[in-house]
Amino acid sequence: MILVARQGGQGTWSLLLSLLLFAFWEAGSGQLHYSVPEEAKHGTFVGHIAQDLGLELAELVPRLFRVASKSRLDLLEVNLQNGILFVNSRIDREELCGRSAECSIHLEVIVDRPMQVFHVEVEVKDINDNPPVFPATQKNLFISETRALDSHFSLEGASDADIGTNALLTYRLSPNEYFSLKVPTNDEQVKPLELVLKKPLDREVASEVLLVLKATDGGKPELTGMVEILITVLDVNDNAPVFDKAVYHVKLLENARNGTLVIRLNASDLDEGANSHILYFFETDISPNIEATFRIDSDSGEIKVNGKIDFEETKLWKIQIKAIDKGNPPMFGHCTILIEVLDINDNAPELVITSLSLAVREDAPLGTVIALISVTDPDSSANGWVTCTLTPHVPFKLVSTFKNYYSLVLDSTLDRESISHYELVVTARDGGSPSLSATASVSVEVADVNDNAPVFPQPEYTVFVKENNPPGCHIFTVSAQDTDTQENARVSYSLVERRVGERALSSYVSVHAESGKVYALQPLDHEELELLRFQVSARDAGVPPLGSNVTLQVFVLDENDNAPELLAPRAGSMVGAVTEVVSRSLGAGDVVAKVRAVDADSGYNAWLSYELQPAAGSARSPFRVGLYTGEISTTRALDEADVPRQRLLVLVKDHGEPALTATATVLVSLVESNQAPKVSSRALASAVGPEAALVDVNVYLIIAICAVSSLLVLTLLLYTALRCSAPPSEGACGPGKPSLVCSSAVGSWSYSQQRGQRVCSGEGPPKADLMAFSPSVPPSSGSGDGVQQEIFETVSTAILRCISCLLMSLT
Repeated sequence: MILVARQGGQGTWSLLLSLLLFAFWEAGSGQLHYSVPEEAKHGTFVGHIAQDLGLELAELVPRLFRVASKSRLDLLEVNLQNGILFVNSRIDREELCGRSAECSIHLEVIVDRPMQVFHVEVEVKDINDNPPVFPATQKNLFISETRALDSHFSLEGASDADIGTNALLTYRLSPNEYFSLKVPTNDEQVKPLELVLKKPLDREVASEVLLVLKATDGGKPELTGMVEILITVLDVNDNAPVFDKAVYHVKLLENARNGTLVIRLNASDLDEGANSHILYFFETDISPNIEATFRIDSDSGEIKVNGKIDFEETKLWKIQIKAIDKGNPPMFGHCTILIEVLDINDNAPELVITSLSLAVREDAPLGTVIALISVTDPDSSANGWVTCTLTPHVPFKLVSTFKNYYSLVLDSTLDRESISHYELVVTARDGGSPSLSATASVSVEVADVNDNAPVFPQPEYTVFVKENNPPGCHIFTVSAQDTDTQENARVSYSLVERRVGERALSSYVSVHAESGKVYALQPLDHEELELLRFQVSARDAGVPPLGSNVTLQVFVLDENDNAPELLAPRAGSMVGAVTEVVSRSLGAGDVVAKVRAVDADSGYNAWLSYELQPAAGSARSPFRVGLYTGEISTTRALDEADVPRQRLLVLVKDHGEPALTATATVLVSLVESNQAPKVSSRALASAVGPEAALVDVNVYLIIAICAVSSLLVLTLLLYTALRCSAPPSEGACGPGKPSLVCSSAVGSWSYSQQRGQRVCSGEGPPKADLMAFSPSVPPSSGSGDGVQQEIFETVSTAILRCISCLLMSLT
C-alpha cells in the first residue's frame, strides 16, 4: 500500500509540474496591447510594461531587459528604473501607416536568465493634424451664357491625410445666385463634386462670377481648406441690334447734290466682340429706284444722295433699313426712314466763276482780285434780275464791275494760321415770287508767310528718370508746333548751353536736332544729382528764323542700388558682432538688444525690416526681433535649459525690387541674475538713454518745423495778397510753375541717415540738405512789384535757412 501511494504521489507531482510549465509558456508567449496618440510629446506615458509582464523592477537590469522593434527603434523606450514604456521621439501616424485604418508599433521584449520573449503592440491613435487640401488654390471655368439650367460642372474635391472622422469632409459654397453645390453621398464617393447651374447666366449682366468653395473636416478642432473658382461667362449672340427710333423723319430739298448726307443711323448691340459689330443695309425687297437715288455706308450707317431728287417726281421716300450683327447666326434689327422732299424753284440762276490759279499770300494788300464771277438767268423780267451775295463774315467782298459781272476781292487782312482755306459760297437770287436762287463755291488757298515762331505746348516739363540709366538712353521728347507751313514750319532743336556746377550741361544731356529727343549721355545717380533743370531751344527754317525755349526739370528717381548698412550699437564702437550679457531672470517681452541700420536710398527702397534667421539646430530660439524696430526681445521667460551662449543672425532687408539685405550678428550670453546686475543696468542705460534723447530730439524737431512752416504759409498769403492788389503787368513769358525740392531722409527720424542731396538747376554750384526754387516770375517794370518780390524772396530764403539749420543741428 505504501509503494502504491508513493507511486501515486510521484504521478501527481509530475502532473502539477506540467501544468506549471504550461502556465509559464502562456505567460511568455502572451501579447500586451497599448495605445498612444500621434504627435505625443517626448516622455508621454504609454504603460507599466514591467508590471504588466509580471516582472520585478529589481530584475530588469540583471536579466538584460531590452526592447526590439521591427520598424524603428527610437519611437518608444522603457525606463529601467520604473518599468514604464514612454514616447521617445515624434510619432507621425500618416508617415508610419499612411491612410491605413489600423496603425500599430510592434515591439519584442526580451529578458534573459531564463530567456523569455514578450510581444507588445502599441496602437497609434489618429489626431486631426492635417487640414483638407485642394489640388490648386484657384480654378478657372469658362461657361457659355446659353448653358441650360441644371447643367453640371465637375470639380475636384479636397483630400485629407487623416483617417476616420478627421478625414470626413463637408463642403460649403459661398452664397451666390447662379450656382449651387452638389456633394456626392457616402455611397457615391467616387463621383466628383459638381456645380449646378440654378439661374441662367447673362454676360451683359455679369461677365464674371467669383465663388469660394470651403472644405471642413470632422476633427476637433475643425480644420478647413478653400479654393477660389473664377467663372468667366462666354458671350453668345443673344441680342439683336436696336435702332434709336423705329421711324425716322427727314426733310430733304429737291435737287440736292450727290453725296449730301441725308441721315446717320445708329443702332446698338448689348453683346461684345463680333456679336456687337453692326452692318447697315437696305432691305432686300427695296425698289431699284431707291437704290439708284440713295446709297448707304454699311459701316457708318450714313445714307447719302446718289441720284436726282425731284419733288415733281417723288414727294415722299419710304426706305426700309436693316441692321445685321456679325454673330453666328446673325441677328437683325429694322427701322423705317421717311424722307420728305421740299420743293424749290427749278429755274435757278446760273453762276460761272473764274478763279485765279495762284494762292493768295497772307500779307496780300487789300483790294487784291481773287476771282471773276458771271451770272445768267434763263428767266425774264423780274425773274431774270439777279443779285449776288457772298458768305458773310469772310475777309472778301463782291464788287460789281458790269451788268451781271462781279469781282471777288480781298476786303481785310488774312491769317493763314487761323484759316488756311476758304470755301466761299456765292449766292445768285432772282426777283421772282417766290424768289429763285443758285449757289456756287469758290475755294481760296492762303499762302504762308513766316510770321509765327515755334510754340511748345507748355513752358515747362517735368521728367522722371530712374537712376543708373544706360548712357545714351532716351528720357524725353520735346515737340514744338509751328503754325506756319513747309520751310517756315520745319523746326530744329538745340540745348541752351550753360554750366551745371563745374561741368557743362552738354556733358549730361543732348537733344536730337530733328526729332527733339532728349538723351542722357551718362548714368545718373539719385544720391548725387536729384534734379537737373535746363532749357531746349526750337528754331524754324524761315527767313528770318523765329524761335522759343522750353524748360525741362529732370527728376532722378531712386532705385534700390544701396544695401542696408549696419550702424555701431553705441557711439565709438565698431560695426560687427554685437555681444550682450543677459540675465536669465528676464521675462517674456523684455528687450535685450537692438540692431540699427540705415539705407542710402529713399522711399520704399530705404524702408527697412528685420528678420531673425532660424538657428542651425532644431531648437526654437527664445528671442525674436521687431519687424520694423530692430529690437531683440524674449519670447518667453528664460530658464536653465537654454544654451548659455547663443548666436543670433538678424537679416536686415529693404523693400526695394529686388530687395537688398545685410546680416547682423548678435552674441547673447545668459548669466545668473546675481552675476550681472551691473552689466544689465549699464546695458539698459546705454539702450534707453539714446532712445529717450532721440525721442526728445524728434519732439523738438517736429515743433520747430511746424513753427517755421506756419511762418512760411503766412508769408505766402501776404505775398499773394500784395500781388493781387498790384496792377497787372505783361512780360515776354508767362509765370512758370514754382518748384520746391527738399531732400529728406527715408524712414523714421530715429534710424534714418541724413544725406546731402545735389539739386542742379543749370546755374550756380550745387547746394546740400535743403533747397528751394523761387517761382519764375518775370521782372516787372513797376517798382512796387519789384519791392514785393524782393521782400518775398528775402523772407523765403531766411525761413528756408532756418529749416536747414534746424535739420543740421538736431540730426
